[in-house]
Amino acid sequence: MNISKYVTCVICLMLLFGCSPSINDASGYKKAGINEEIPVPANAQSSTDQFDNPNIKKGEKYILKNIGGEQGLYRPKEYFEEIKNWGWEELKSEQNGHVHFFSKGETIISIVIKEDYFQLYEMKEDFEFSD
Repeated sequence: MNISKYVTCVICLMLLFGCSPSINDASGYKKAGINEEIPVPANAQSSTDQFDNPNIKKGEKYILKNIGGEQGLYRPKEYFEEIKNWGWEELKSEQNGHVHFFSKGETIISIVIKEDYFQLYEMKEDFEFSD
């Protein structure tokens, strides 16, 4: 194979495999659409999210390949560390399966981790955890 075909092949492979968003990409973080004080991975693709929970003030869904692992069973350790770096405290005692809670001041954020996507919700001010 001559060098120009080789270079073209390598570029095509890079474009094919290098463009899918992944939690492992080192592309940093950006402000979430629902609350500028909480980060989301910069390569996460935002979309609107439907919800009917009366405790939710606003929500957003983010598509991100490899977050949560198979069936969303794994917590995204690096992402949660970044959230803590932004001043949020994880409320581990309130975790319920795929649902994780963080607080900062009077604001509570819920993050639902699934396979290849996550949902980010800002809870209403009068939200209380059920016993």
